[in-house]
Amino acid sequence: MSQRRSKLWSRFQHWPVDEQSRLIEMAWEDRTPFDAIEAQFGLSEADVIRLMQRLLKPTSFRNWRARVSQRATKHVALRNSQVLRSHCPTQYKHR
Repeated sequence: MSQRRSKLWSRFQHWPVDEQSRLIEMAWEDRTPFDAIEAQFGLSEADVIRLMQRLLKPTSFRNWRARVSQRATKHVALRNSQVLRSHCPTQYKHR
């Protein structure tokens, strides 16, 4: 394992559990761009990919990578200019 990966993993493990969970949730969400993750957590797309590879089972990781690679919404540069939000309007409404 490279030194960069080791430092990244060590840093991640020292985060509060709720922040770890939020990062994973944002990575799974189709509408949350990697740029939003970078703004909130300071992690590049490559860093998020490395963490998800470590956190997920191999098959789950391959499925996740295939899905996010095909999503324009995960990449601001590919996103439709009319989409100004990073989540569904009803996503955070209390029920």
